[in-house]
Amino acid sequence: MPLYTYQAISQDRACGNCVLPFDVMQKLADERLLACPECGHPVKKIITAVHLNTGTTGSPSSTLSEKNIAKNGFTQYRKVAKGHYEKTAGKGPDTISADD
Repeated sequence: MPLYTYQAISQDRACGNCVLPFDVMQKLADERLLACPECGHPVKKIITAVHLNTGTTGSPSSTLSEKNIAKNGFTQYRKVAKGHYEKTAGKGPDTISADD
């Protein structure tokens, strides 16, 4: 179930729960909250960035390491100049150029 973030519409008479943004786990089919579940003060839904769990193990930097990229059959290039790239991992041409 997704988490939705809510906050009190106005700060006056807001309780400790809704004066700051708070999260509520709701089904997609559930109606959005119109009032704080603790004090009944009107609340609004706040748009926040999505947090995804990719299910990878280890640190994110290790999943994008050159060794891991090559092991999984991908190729990585690094920009060295405008329109010029050098291969850092994987198979393929050693350089790519816009001039080619």
